[in-house]
Amino acid sequence: MLSDDKISHMSHVLLKGLLDGGDIALKDTEGKIRREMKRSLVSFLKVGQDIDESVRRKMQSFSRKILEGTPEWEVLYKKFYKEEAVRRGVASE
Repeated sequence: MLSDDKISHMSHVLLKGLLDGGDIALKDTEGKIRREMKRSLVSFLKVGQDIDESVRRKMQSFSRKILEGTPEWEVLYKKFYKEEAVRRGVASE
């Protein structure tokens, strides 16, 4: 998980990029928009963390232990992560 300072910095950078690019017109104050962006980022990161924990539990339940960091572990982790993300609606197939 990222620190609050890093998430705050990301929200500032994202909003500045959107404003500088002329991509948006504000309907509320920058402060309120940044707070909502921070809330959304934290929520998104939490889902990623939950998926990671779910995938690791699944891989630990195998009768044959697969060592983390091995090519086999990496392939299975990516496969199961994508499946779980699709199941939760945060990724497409």
